[in-house]
Amino acid sequence: MSADVRRILRLALPPARRLWAAIALGALSAACAVALLGASAWLITYAAEQPPVLFLSMAVVGVRAFALGRAFFRYLERLAGHDAAFRQLPAIRSSLYARLVPLAPDGVRGNRSGDVLSRLADDVDELQNHSLRVVQPLVTSGVIALASVVATFLLLPEAGGALLAMLVLAAIAGSVVNSWAAGAAERRVAPLRAELTAGILDLVRNVDVLTAYDALPDAQRRVREASERLTGAVRARAAGLGLTAGVVSLLAGGATVLGLVFGIPAVDTGRIGGPVLAVIALLPLAVFEVFGMVPLALGAWRQVTASAQRIAEAAPATLPAGVPVDGPDARPLTIDGVPTVRLSGMSARWPGTDLPVLHDIDLELAPGERVLLTGPSGAGKTALAHVLVRFLDHEGSVAIDGVETRDARQDDVRRVVGLCEQQPYLFDADLQQNLLFARETATEDELLAVLHRVGLAEWAAERDGLATRVGERGALVSGGQAQRIALARALLADFPVLVVDEPTANVDVAAADRVVADILRTAEEDGRTVLLISHTDVPPALITRRIELEDGRIRGAAAAA
Repeated sequence: MSADVRRILRLALPPARRLWAAIALGALSAACAVALLGASAWLITYAAEQPPVLFLSMAVVGVRAFALGRAFFRYLERLAGHDAAFRQLPAIRSSLYARLVPLAPDGVRGNRSGDVLSRLADDVDELQNHSLRVVQPLVTSGVIALASVVATFLLLPEAGGALLAMLVLAAIAGSVVNSWAAGAAERRVAPLRAELTAGILDLVRNVDVLTAYDALPDAQRRVREASERLTGAVRARAAGLGLTAGVVSLLAGGATVLGLVFGIPAVDTGRIGGPVLAVIALLPLAVFEVFGMVPLALGAWRQVTASAQRIAEAAPATLPAGVPVDGPDARPLTIDGVPTVRLSGMSARWPGTDLPVLHDIDLELAPGERVLLTGPSGAGKTALAHVLVRFLDHEGSVAIDGVETRDARQDDVRRVVGLCEQQPYLFDADLQQNLLFARETATEDELLAVLHRVGLAEWAAERDGLATRVGERGALVSGGQAQRIALARALLADFPVLVVDEPTANVDVAAADRVVADILRTAEEDGRTVLLISHTDVPPALITRRIELEDGRIRGAAAAA
């Protein structure tokens, strides 16, 4: 088991005072269940001898008390145990999210969003069973089994030894049978559940494209097959649990038989009475009802560790090379006005890869410059943009007004250098909420003003104004409108340096020129620096400099006319 998995399992355990309170209440409930059967057996058997009623009163009161105590303590144990376990889930999700943030976006490339969602939701939910179905049952069963063996030993040593032997045999046999019958299925449930979640999410998100290309039946078939595989694993696990319970029940009957084998001769010789024999014979049934949770706890442990392993793989404690992280000596970055950004001998690689995507980049972005960066696909243009906003770590130097970005806090760097991505993310909300994402304190007048600056004021007025819905991932707006909304957010955030990555990638030719012109014109009005990444040509009058990137290296730079 890796250190990351152990760390997650420790985080899943509630604080000691809450955990031990739930364990104590569970032990009291189990003790009442065992005592109830023992007291009932003694009362019924002793009553058959027709003693004075006074001798039975204490047993009658005990039976009532144990019956009420069993339900009362069981309720409190479930309440305390689940409350303690549920309180840990937000901490686990917060920890997982905090570790995913540095990885995004480049460190999570290749992970399906549905799989990440499953780890964040289903696998974290599974961790509640670490305390509820593993730790609490094991401790409670151990305490009650030990107490029952001691009590039986005091009544009849041979019966106590037999009960101990059958309990040990039940723990071993039950664990072996459970591992054989359900072990593989338990380890498969979490990955199969993630596969189904990912398939459903992909189907729902892309149903229009799948329908257009007549690929919907195949996508539905893949979801159906994933569901069938998950159902098969769950059924196999249930069958294994049933077989385990059957083995434990069989050994419980064996303990009762052995109790009678040793007890009946003891009654004949006068060592014990008939009521004590009844207690020795029936007590194992109650003990094994509690102890039967031990093999099941081992099965729950396999599921919990499988989920913890998946969470650890999604958000490891040690970030992969290429993912930037704030060190303990990271310092604030304070910039007045528009800074100078200088790259010297800068190289970078995508996380998880060995070959650099950028090589020895030397570049200076002076205040107010409008620089066009061109190059073929795969040349490293997006990687350069991600280095500037600290999504991607680098070698060499990247400095903002002489301050190395590696030594500054990432959040501060991203307040200075902003990124309009090739495919800007729009939330499934109205236009106002998508803009307030950039600056929460912005008023409606400020939002309308920024829409006017990016050429969306008339478009919004023809619809519902700031209440215009944009749809999931901007499904209700065009590519050009999405880029303009992203530009409006960048203006609201007031980035001194703005990196715009392929703003015309999803825009028709007629609208592309207008989008680029608006971006550069707006930047020139504010005096901010713009690095425009584009495959298409830009009129020389709109830019101050042109740079070409090829195979991760700058090939040349020319001043614009």
